[in-house]
Amino acid sequence: MMKDSAQPGNRVIRLERDGDIATLVFDRPEKRNAMNDALVDELDAFFSNPPEGVRVVILRGEGGHFCSGLDLAEHEHRAPIEGVFHSRNWHRVSELIEFGPLPVISVLTGAVIGGGLEIAASTHVRIAEPSTRFQLPEGLRGIFVGGGATVRVGRILGADRMREMMLTGRSYGAEEGLALGLAHYAVGEGEGLALAQKLARKIADNAPFSNYLMINAISRINDMSRGDGLFTESLAAALVQTSDGAKEGLRAFLEKRPPKFRPD
Repeated sequence: MMKDSAQPGNRVIRLERDGDIATLVFDRPEKRNAMNDALVDELDAFFSNPPEGVRVVILRGEGGHFCSGLDLAEHEHRAPIEGVFHSRNWHRVSELIEFGPLPVISVLTGAVIGGGLEIAASTHVRIAEPSTRFQLPEGLRGIFVGGGATVRVGRILGADRMREMMLTGRSYGAEEGLALGLAHYAVGEGEGLALAQKLARKIADNAPFSNYLMINAISRINDMSRGDGLFTESLAAALVQTSDGAKEGLRAFLEKRPPKFRPD
């Protein structure tokens, strides 16, 4: 699952599994789970080839922080073209998270900063505990975001608010993040994982094909013109109506029982 080049003792992400729900734990608590190339590589390895039978993924951080962004202690000076390639690799891995086959829930605590916010923004359900701080401090460090924030965070906040956030280094807490759309849920201290597990169970019990279409169609339709979006919606609706999941959902409704979905 993870890259062969990483020895078990050197992993920066820990996998925990409960049946069809996988939890990936960023496991660099001494660094507030700061991002480095190894973390990106391990996300790549998991989302490129998820374990068989997994239907939902939960992301969380060990030690009170989700992810504090780029590990500046490991930052390398790169020529411009190398920097472009490095950024584009982060984009590719984020696309695997956002547009893969699996719904992804993030449990946000403490630092959700820079690259950590970029990872969170690529997940489909975001739960923030009171300790959460959302921030894009790159402008304060003389650098610029490179992991997809201008697209994902910019579309959540709007370009104007994101620009102010980066210029000033402003940070937002959980309740502010909820109001702005950076989080979908704000919960009490220590309550994030329990809610994530509850929501993961609900999502895993959906029909896999309809989950896939919700993940992959809605965001893309939002990028389309009105006419193209409506046509694409019709195609998605027509496709899913022929699936085993749709047939079981209709039978369950008529028989007045909960549906029991199998992979389509």
